[in-house]
Amino acid sequence: MPYAFTTETVEYIRHGDTPYMMKLYKPSGDGPFPMIIDLHGGAWSSGDLADCDARDQVLAASGFVVAATNFRHGADGYPTSLADINYAIRWMKSNAKKLNGNPAQVGLSGTSSGGHLAMLVAMRPNDPRYAAIEGPAGVDATVQAIVMQWPVINPISRYQHARRLRDSATPPAWIGNIPERQEMYWKSEAAMAEGNPIGILEKGEKVLTPPTLWLQGQPDQTHDYRDPTSPVDWNEPLRFSLNYRKAGGFIETLYIDNETKAKTSPESTASFFHRFLK
Repeated sequence: MPYAFTTETVEYIRHGDTPYMMKLYKPSGDGPFPMIIDLHGGAWSSGDLADCDARDQVLAASGFVVAATNFRHGADGYPTSLADINYAIRWMKSNAKKLNGNPAQVGLSGTSSGGHLAMLVAMRPNDPRYAAIEGPAGVDATVQAIVMQWPVINPISRYQHARRLRDSATPPAWIGNIPERQEMYWKSEAAMAEGNPIGILEKGEKVLTPPTLWLQGQPDQTHDYRDPTSPVDWNEPLRFSLNYRKAGGFIETLYIDNETKAKTSPESTASFFHRFLK
């Protein structure tokens, strides 16, 4: 039986005169419920928490407190998004009692560039750049599970992938101004490489590796491609999964139809979180 739920939009942080909002989805019931922070996509330069609504309704009805979250992006630049998301995790934990949530059962969900941000912030919860915003004492930004919906896991390879295709005889329509949007956020290719979860794993950085699900539509040239500089003959989803397992992490890669992924992926997301947030 699905849970009934209520919603409210709250300001969780402010930068200057600009408030940053969360839309909270709160199931009705005894609780406390596991909590999920959900991150929109938009090539690190656009998007809004409203983009998460269809998925978050499914998650709330399934018994999760969900926070669709806005954060700095675009010209604010890397690593501002990570600092806001790190703080959002701590905000959710410190307000868990009011939300009827369980601060020991926290997951991250993210789509496209939001999936990348979810993984990166989970890998490095104590990075001083990401944890720079002061918050309640004794509350950290660790999470217990991650679901990435077709993430842009490797910013530098996706940037080069888009530029190569745009220079080809028949550039696909999805590229548009993707390279310029990445340049606006990342500022340099060096930053794209530094904030790259695949690169982090391949160079052996010691990071956290919570249980993870990668949901990937097929065919999807935007997110499921092979980097020609890759040391393995696999597309990025399997390249990442190989390295994640080598680092000791548990990860599943689930391929779904690209045309219907928006409709089918919320149930898979909910199922995975029910397995690991308990």
